[in-house]
Amino acid sequence: MSDRPAEPPLWEQVAERNAALPRGERLQKVLAATGYGSRRVCEELISAGRVTVNGEVAVLGRRVDAANDRVEVDGAPIGVRPDLVYYLLNKPVGVVTTSRDTHGRPTVVDIVPREPRVFSVGRLDVDTEGLLLLTNDGDLANRIAHPSHGIDKEYLVEVRGGRVSPGAIRRLRDGVELEDGITAPARVSQPDPAVLRITIHEGRNRQVRRMCEAVGHPVTRLVRTRIGPLTDRSLQPGSWRELTIDEWRALTAAVAGAADPPSHPGDAPTTSANPTATIERRD
Repeated sequence: MSDRPAEPPLWEQVAERNAALPRGERLQKVLAATGYGSRRVCEELISAGRVTVNGEVAVLGRRVDAANDRVEVDGAPIGVRPDLVYYLLNKPVGVVTTSRDTHGRPTVVDIVPREPRVFSVGRLDVDTEGLLLLTNDGDLANRIAHPSHGIDKEYLVEVRGGRVSPGAIRRLRDGVELEDGITAPARVSQPDPAVLRITIHEGRNRQVRRMCEAVGHPVTRLVRTRIGPLTDRSLQPGSWRELTIDEWRALTAAVAGAADPPSHPGDAPTTSANPTATIERRD
């Protein structure tokens, strides 16, 4: 007589294996719902090994728990939770980039819906206006804010002192020595006398203002006009809107360093505008 324990019935073995499998929605369905394309397109992404779940390359048929699993496409985290939101805000002067202000000043979170709670990706000082991204997607926010991912931020800058000399522009491009170190190379042009267009990927405190002051041209007005692929000339100060599917996908692709985000013919066209905005003069 054998001492080996009797195997459980086949139905019990199958039930045990099924219980160990991930629960939730099929991965291709979740990706399609976030705007990555039709289910067929998403199946091709999975088959090509471009999708990971919790750090492991996914296979067709994989199920995910949208509330807990970390899904990435080409290395960029994908917000698969249904409660994630992404707001593009045109911050006016006088509004602070915090959730609460001890001096009673209006904050950026006062402008957007109260629920779900969101936070700003990066900061604009109280005297700076322009585009700001607010979200409750912490993974994507951390990647956008980190300088290693090279997400460009473009500013239009009015400065004192009239036309900026070629030598000063060269210094801004090559790097300016500040109290916290030399700045990384920047893209700088002068579309009008005393107006600069500066593009940086660092996020130091009041960096553009300090750069311009270091070359002898203090800032009188500062407007952020672009965050990576996000720009919208039609968005009025104090107004906000949700990102389009195209904008969200372009942003995640930019964070991952992808040249072209996946697309599909059913997407709505983006409402982003020409990034070569101009400052409207104020009397």
